[in-house]
Amino acid sequence: MRFRNWFNLGIGIKRWVALGFSGMMFIVFGVFEMIFHRYYNGYYKLFYVYLIAVGLFTIYLAMNEGVTNFVGLVEKGLVNVNLDSREIGSLVHERKLLVQGPKVVVIGGGTGLSTLLRGLKHYTNNITAVVTVADDGGGSGQLREDLGILPPGDIRNCLVALANTDTLMEELMQYRFQDGSLKGQSFGNLFLAAMDGVSDNFEDAVAKMANVLAITGKVLPVTLEDLRINAELESGQIVIGESHIPIVGKKEASPIKRLYIEPSDAKCLPDAAEAIRNADAVVLGPGSLFTSIIPNLLVNGIVEAIKESKGLKIYISNVMTQPGETDDFRVSDHVRSIMAHADFGGLDYVIANTTLIDNMNLKEKYGSMGQTEVLVDRENLSKYSFELVLGDFLLAREDSVRHDAEKLSRVLMDTILRKSLIYDKKRILEYVLLSDKLKHRERMHGVHQVDQPVDRKGDQPVERIN
Repeated sequence: MRFRNWFNLGIGIKRWVALGFSGMMFIVFGVFEMIFHRYYNGYYKLFYVYLIAVGLFTIYLAMNEGVTNFVGLVEKGLVNVNLDSREIGSLVHERKLLVQGPKVVVIGGGTGLSTLLRGLKHYTNNITAVVTVADDGGGSGQLREDLGILPPGDIRNCLVALANTDTLMEELMQYRFQDGSLKGQSFGNLFLAAMDGVSDNFEDAVAKMANVLAITGKVLPVTLEDLRINAELESGQIVIGESHIPIVGKKEASPIKRLYIEPSDAKCLPDAAEAIRNADAVVLGPGSLFTSIIPNLLVNGIVEAIKESKGLKIYISNVMTQPGETDDFRVSDHVRSIMAHADFGGLDYVIANTTLIDNMNLKEKYGSMGQTEVLVDRENLSKYSFELVLGDFLLAREDSVRHDAEKLSRVLMDTILRKSLIYDKKRILEYVLLSDKLKHRERMHGVHQVDQPVDRKGDQPVERIN
């Protein structure tokens, strides 16, 4: 650390050091007088007790404000906290740092959720993925019908994303059979189905598979009930089942008016609600709006837990529209749909990508499927009270468009650190170490541009998040 910078004018540390020293002098003087001049009457002794109390309060005030200013110095770069992996090891083991990291609950399903989890596990072990169990298509739907278990596909993807195993194990869990009666079925789905057969319930099966894969954090199904989601289209037509919603929606060219679940009184897993209530941040998405995110919010107990949580409420918008679900949707349309289905008091942050596809072949490929970029419409978003975090969060690929796990998790963790941990002086060491880790990984993976958040009044910048 460059402590010589502390002696520059206007830093704001010296005054609190001086105040703390003064408090110590008050205490020493008061104690000395009470011990060596015991012939004083009661009024004098009471005065010196008061002096000691003032000294203690002064030291507390100096330490409290000094820590606040120290964090400010770190943010401004006036104190360079440069902790590489060896230096971190000399203070607190990397593992311990992760165990004590921010508590992050991510709610959703599909590829988007597992992508985010891959990045988050590098910053904290306190991750809880609350995953939808409404899938009734593909291999998961087949196992659901044949064995009567909850759909394992999204659960499997999250477990693999958080796994601390070698590449071979990951490939094994994601392997799909190419021939025979198991054609198209994932080995990981079958493994979880088998684990369900030797467990008390599906939650227990997921926990056992998590132990086998030595995952970081927890993966929880949102409910243990046989959940189905249905949609009412603007045309009035009712669509039964998750897999049919995009198909019918695209065929009828009618937007989704509302979602509802069966059974309507399905209760969330108690552990999921508890994790949400205790979280430093509750994150919705990324993932399919109507088939991965909103269904979780319709399960009884989830919205109530989000309301009770003191953590940040963050929504990560999709990068592409989805045919039959979010055709022509912009970021504000996604937010509006969430708010219409779940009244949990509003969002604190919305993270959205601003990078457009410049690969014409890729653009034509998605265009042929009826998919376009989800655009940021600031004029409609300005009426909301959340702060908008914009930037380049795309993974550069030639064959598909998706979020970059590293970029997305880095800006998400940075937001949590700056808006949550920075105000908790008991977690100052955690803040400093994780802040340095963010800077280190940013240097490793390259710098990406993150625009200034936008406040509720329009395009006025609130602050810069790097």
